[in-house]
Amino acid sequence: MLRKLFFTCLLFSAFASVNAQSILSIAGEDISKAEFERVYKKNNTKETSYDRKAVTDYLNLYINYKLKVREALELGMDTAKAFTDELAGYRKQLAQPYLTDKDVSENLLKEAYNRMKTDVRASHVLIKLAPDALPKDTIEAWNKAIKIREEIIKGGDFGAIAKAKSDDPSAKENKGDLGYFTSMQMVYPFESAAFTLKQGEISQPVRTRFGYHIIKVTDTRPAQGEIKCAHIMAKFQAGGKPEDSLKAVAKINEISGKLKAGESFEDLAKQFSDDQGSAKSGGALPQFGTGRMVPEFEKAAFALKTVGEISEPIRTSYGWHIIKLLEKKPLGTYEELQSDLKNRVGKDSRSELSKSSMINKIKTKYNFKEMPKAKDEFMKVVDTTLTTGKWSVDKTANLKNSMFTLGTGTYTQTDFSKYLADHQTKKGTGTPQAVAGNMYNEWVNESALAYEEKMLDANYPDFKSLMQEYRDGILLFELTDKKVWSKAVKDTTGLKEFYDKNKSNYMWNDRLEATVYTCSSPEVAKEVHKLMKSIDDDDTLMARVNKSSQLNLQVKSAKFLKGDNDVIDSISWVAGMTKDFKHGNSTVFVNVKQKIASQPKSLEEAKGLVTADYQGFLEKEWIESLRAKYPVKINQEVVDSIIK
Repeated sequence: MLRKLFFTCLLFSAFASVNAQSILSIAGEDISKAEFERVYKKNNTKETSYDRKAVTDYLNLYINYKLKVREALELGMDTAKAFTDELAGYRKQLAQPYLTDKDVSENLLKEAYNRMKTDVRASHVLIKLAPDALPKDTIEAWNKAIKIREEIIKGGDFGAIAKAKSDDPSAKENKGDLGYFTSMQMVYPFESAAFTLKQGEISQPVRTRFGYHIIKVTDTRPAQGEIKCAHIMAKFQAGGKPEDSLKAVAKINEISGKLKAGESFEDLAKQFSDDQGSAKSGGALPQFGTGRMVPEFEKAAFALKTVGEISEPIRTSYGWHIIKLLEKKPLGTYEELQSDLKNRVGKDSRSELSKSSMINKIKTKYNFKEMPKAKDEFMKVVDTTLTTGKWSVDKTANLKNSMFTLGTGTYTQTDFSKYLADHQTKKGTGTPQAVAGNMYNEWVNESALAYEEKMLDANYPDFKSLMQEYRDGILLFELTDKKVWSKAVKDTTGLKEFYDKNKSNYMWNDRLEATVYTCSSPEVAKEVHKLMKSIDDDDTLMARVNKSSQLNLQVKSAKFLKGDNDVIDSISWVAGMTKDFKHGNSTVFVNVKQKIASQPKSLEEAKGLVTADYQGFLEKEWIESLRAKYPVKINQEVVDSIIK
């Protein structure tokens, strides 16, 4: 994540240029005006300013960047194995958009979007089958699926048959009912079948990586779109203690009563919800659509019709919930969803269609030509050592003929034998010749993509520039981590010295050490005061007071700053116990222990800020040393020619 953020925020990209007019030189290396202007425009995405200050400031940052790259290269960091491996990994990722058929990809995006306009409810019977199953096992599974389909077609109850015969474990409970789903939520072959079937129609066996499916569409509806909700949760999970379940029911019913009496949903969520992640934002949850929440929650949430409407308590596997509708949003336009769809389709199995189309184009582009005779000759020596993981290139020591050509590349029997040795498995999935045939097809496809990837730098200048940017990015990340980031964390002595010299920069404002007691009513407050005469432990006090209701008493102790707590902000900061007073619908009093005057934070308390400032100090020193090591000469006349 840190690397990704670093690359995203990287200010500069290195570009080759033939423009002889240099704007500066670093240790004798000239940087052209054209290169600087290109980088300047690239990294100022808003309307680019060419005033003297903007250009001069950017030039200084650019010089610092170039100095760091130069230092990394001088240290030989670009030859380290870890670096070359990482850059190769990024190259694979960056090459992917160039190795797919853009027309096919666009059609897949539009297909996915059009399907997202509909929610489909379907049931299925699964006949489990491994993706690499033997032919005899595949035939057996197919025949079993056909018999089950015939039984259903003749009037058999789909749910009962699914419960009895499906290999999907959930069918024992749901009778094969998968509920509502939309595009991108099921594996592609299953999705395509479901969106093709008419309501009530029974599919032929559909093969996916899980096996064969008999599918029945039971309902369709226009897409519900997405909604935003808030919820209050009383946590309780199935299998828990009965007393915990009773407490959760009592708690959610009490909260429901308070809502019906007009109390604020957001305030109650903040105070009482057991979902700590959403409680601090008044119970608000991220936006969601069909198939994204457990069915009970989704059904209750989408049943709310008007913004602000609040549900009755509902039970899910996580506990009890009260839901408030905050916003309803229909399906976005294709343009709005295109970027997200592109990312999701790229990770989905349907992307293989685009890849296959691209492979065919590559073969045509580079005059792919097979030598069937050489292939047949090779297959004659293939034996069971391939399916038992014992294949050796010695098997084909005398076979060196070309099996296919692609562009300027010739791919021989020796190359294929090495491929088999590197990719063989110990588990056979068919006859040796069948396995070798499948692996030959994989080898051809991988070779075609690899050849096109090798040609990307020559064919696409943008790709070449991007690779240069990533190269410099990795180098700068590693070197900056070594000189600044990690050093600031590991150099505890230097960090302490820096803190001691600058501790006045890390001050606490005045604080109040206090305990806030929030009671549900004046009567509860009176009871709390009485119990405090004999109980000095807040946990024990809460346990006693909250026996009849989990909402009676809340206690919070801390050292509060102004703005941390509304109650603390409203009282006088004088030691002692305050009088009871109303705060919202609650009765509150505060035990003020002491006012703590402004003072420096300890190093541990200010560790994050001190470390960040120390990193800035180290980087400044480092830049100064680089400027002293590598002479920098600026051609001011060229700089002036850029300024407008």
